[in-house]
Amino acid sequence: MDVMASEMMDRSLRRPGYRALVVDDEAALAEVVASYLEREQFEALVIGDGAEAVVVAREFDPDVVILDLGLPGMDGLEVCRQLHTFSDAYVVMLTARDTEMDTIVGLTVGADDYVTKPFSPGELVARIKAMLRRPRVLSSPGTTTPARTFGSLHIDVDGREVLLDGDPITLTRTEFDILAALSARPGLVFSRRSLLEAIRGEGWIGDEHLVDVHIGHLRRKLGEDAAAPRYVMTVRGVGYRIGTGR
Repeated sequence: MDVMASEMMDRSLRRPGYRALVVDDEAALAEVVASYLEREQFEALVIGDGAEAVVVAREFDPDVVILDLGLPGMDGLEVCRQLHTFSDAYVVMLTARDTEMDTIVGLTVGADDYVTKPFSPGELVARIKAMLRRPRVLSSPGTTTPARTFGSLHIDVDGREVLLDGDPITLTRTEFDILAALSARPGLVFSRRSLLEAIRGEGWIGDEHLVDVHIGHLRRKLGEDAAAPRYVMTVRGVGYRIGTGR
């Protein structure tokens, strides 16, 4: 880590609030994003290199990482993969290419949201605040949420563990939160927006169709038959609900 990054970290750790790591080799843009975050009482740290960002994240322990997809050297996808081996930070991917494939690939490796350049820093911060408004652990301290079972699917909300036929299923944080929200209200059909607000909080801003990508990944991990799903059901023209598992 260079001296400037060390000094910035020392300053940021002395301030209260959420911690945000901005990783982008476009220094001017990264500083603008950081300044908007700091106005909202975030501790913002800017890093321009992917490999360094992974090292810094271990010490800084950010609540959210704003991560450029097109970093030189270690790109944003690899940074995201490595972050999720030790951090539960939310990841917002920045991309200069507005293509469906970029979005799908970014979400596949665990990004929670994406923003296409150029973008409004104010809107980006609003999306981040809405994301962080929702507690990462859905149950209240001191309470225990009963395990939920739907056929062969077993969901331990407190332990954030999912078993299918007794075997553990590895989900991203957003995939698990979607499954937890659906399973909390059996029989209720969630629209895209209501599902996103259930996991991100009311006032969420962004592309509602992101939920379709997360649902698609979730279904594949659960081994769903697209023609006859058992666990995540589509109600055409309305949204999604949890299935019985039968």
